[in-house]
Amino acid sequence: MSLTTYHMEQLRVHFMNFINYVYFVMDKKTRDIAIVDPSWDLWKVESCIQQLNGNLKAILLTHSHFDHINLVNSLIDKYNPQVFMSIKEIDFYHFRCRNLYSIQDEDSIKLGETDIISLLTPGHTLGSVCYLLSDHLFTGDTIFIEGCGYCDPNGGDPEELYHSIQKIKREIDGSIRIYPAHSFGKAPGFSLNYLMNENIYFQFTSKEPFIKFRMRPNQKRLFDFK
Repeated sequence: MSLTTYHMEQLRVHFMNFINYVYFVMDKKTRDIAIVDPSWDLWKVESCIQQLNGNLKAILLTHSHFDHINLVNSLIDKYNPQVFMSIKEIDFYHFRCRNLYSIQDEDSIKLGETDIISLLTPGHTLGSVCYLLSDHLFTGDTIFIEGCGYCDPNGGDPEELYHSIQKIKREIDGSIRIYPAHSFGKAPGFSLNYLMNENIYFQFTSKEPFIKFRMRPNQKRLFDFK
């Protein structure tokens, strides 16, 4: 019998060439729901909320790029949830919405009886965060199953991304399942142990080779989402 306090659902949504994964966490006791990075398809998102038969209480934003936040205001207007984003992301990119709560590294967000821990993982953007639960890590664009996010010229930093990946390697149990916002062919949900062995960005142990490889010229298929 599982001791997990929550249930998780994932939803694949798209707009033109963008394909995103939206995640739903529902506390089993209270049926309170948190959504990670709601985007693109409001009908699908609302249908999932209805199927879960729960109450939307929180929106967890990994960063402020448009393909991760474009349903926030629509969901606020209908459900009035709290919205969480790192204070560094809010301040640097001037993100604003109603019910916005700033978070810092290792803050705890309570969803019913479920604890959600924010981990500051800059590099893709200046204030990117991942969200850690007992069995899941929602990584946004910080890491993918197959690689890691590009470094946005506006606030991104490959040195910070290197340190963020080292932090994940150091602090997260290998059995935790990884759920990124995009797929390049592999389904979300592989364990961190898998990434430690198969994801090339997890093989670097010093920052200079990592930075050189991450920032190599003429990279292709950066947005070839599946």
